[in-house]
Amino acid sequence: MTRYMRALVAGRAGEPGDVLRVESRPVPTAGAGQALVRVEATPVHASDLHVLRGRYGFSPGFPAVGGYMECVGRVEAIGTGTEGLRIGERVVYVAIPAVPGPQVDGTWQEHLVADAHRLLPVPGKLSDSDACQLAVNPLTALLLVTRELDVQPGEWLLQTAAGSTVGRLVIQLARHLGIRTINVVRRRDAVEEIRALGGDEVICTEDEDLVRRVAEIAGPAGVHKATDCVAGEVGAQVSRALAPGGVTVVYGALSTHRQTDPAALTIPVSARSVIYETKVVRGFWLNRWFGTASPAEVLDALCEVRSLVVGGVLSIPPGRPFPLERFAEAVSFAEAPAHGAKPLLVFEDGRDGRDGRD
Repeated sequence: MTRYMRALVAGRAGEPGDVLRVESRPVPTAGAGQALVRVEATPVHASDLHVLRGRYGFSPGFPAVGGYMECVGRVEAIGTGTEGLRIGERVVYVAIPAVPGPQVDGTWQEHLVADAHRLLPVPGKLSDSDACQLAVNPLTALLLVTRELDVQPGEWLLQTAAGSTVGRLVIQLARHLGIRTINVVRRRDAVEEIRALGGDEVICTEDEDLVRRVAEIAGPAGVHKATDCVAGEVGAQVSRALAPGGVTVVYGALSTHRQTDPAALTIPVSARSVIYETKVVRGFWLNRWFGTASPAEVLDALCEVRSLVVGGVLSIPPGRPFPLERFAEAVSFAEAPAHGAKPLLVFEDGRDGRDGRD
């Protein structure tokens, strides 16, 4: 007797609405050092959609189950030699593929097999919405502030896309650590919201000059550390705004969203500032961090994020649940401007693990 499950599968690269289909597949079996997880909720990230379009930093082999970031579920079975997990235990699956590294199972399915070292136990007090969003945005915020830039208490941190999920988490973490933030937003109506969240200073590029405002705020000492998720001309202005020796870490390119022209995928940084002011612009990609960090470093960072979220230091915006059959709505919602919530694909207990004949 074979058990079957539903999975959201892309048959080829292309627009998600065109290539995704719900399929029935056999429930997989956990091997040595692995666990079978019954998925309860999994987010739809914009990066998941770019993977399906073939416009991300890696490409799965098609046909492929979608979802390459994270989910929450419960351990249903344990493979031979698997240690540290219990049947029924609630876990977050960190599905982010390491680059370089092997491919991993997508999360947009009712059951999946995961290596035990990619499963992080989470307490019942953490909602499904919080738990299934634990491993990407909060981890990115933590790594940018404390590892990539090592921002110290009292220092200024300049960041673009302050209203994004990562931007909001950076503000919360900075307040906890005693770091002062200068937050860049595009719209004037976002300024007070960022101040209310705890942003020390806010610059609106709609009607303010970024470089001049940073100089006014920071004074002669200047700002030495910045994160950028916009790229393009705004990213270049961030670099120009930094003091000599300043470092900008670029972790996204919102200004190039849906762009296909290679000329648009740039940050026009001045050669003079790189040479004479020894400024640095470098990238950060979570997948490559997973490919280079040691297992101990990964576990330490994930446990720190879990503590920050459980302890209320970091607040993850509630997601909006969508049953799997309504995946097209979830995809559209993920790309809607200012949607304010992450779409979550959710699986009802009574719908998964159905039995069927070969």
